[in-house]
Amino acid sequence: MLKGFKDFILRGNVVDLAVAVVVGAAFSALVTAFTAGIIQPLVNTITPPTSPGLGLQLVSGKPSAYIDFAAVITAAINFLIVAAVVYFVIVMPLNALKNRRKRGEEPGPAEPTDVVLLAEIRDLLRAQAATEGDGRHQA
Repeated sequence: MLKGFKDFILRGNVVDLAVAVVVGAAFSALVTAFTAGIIQPLVNTITPPTSPGLGLQLVSGKPSAYIDFAAVITAAINFLIVAAVVYFVIVMPLNALKNRRKRGEEPGPAEPTDVVLLAEIRDLLRAQAATEGDGRHQA
């Protein structure tokens, strides 16, 4: 059971995915700090000095009844920045690689040979036979 878990964790794609999630979270925090610290104050500069920001106060004297348009605009800019980086750093290069492989300019991942596939099938059948054999002896 632990060997299977270890094999799962050490697969390249699982480790790559974990690294991508951590880096993505750090990048998202960076973009959020940029938009909240720079973009939102710039958006709020278009309002009068007595206003708390670009928004609408629904009930006078009740801060929880304030609709903050600047926060929504900032979040939209935040999303656009993250989406642009994902597109230009991940999607475009992968599409270019896929197109090169289609044209035959770059080889794709190596396919397993028939011998390797047959050896895997043999090993699976042996493992299956061993577990079935253990069950018969215990009954």
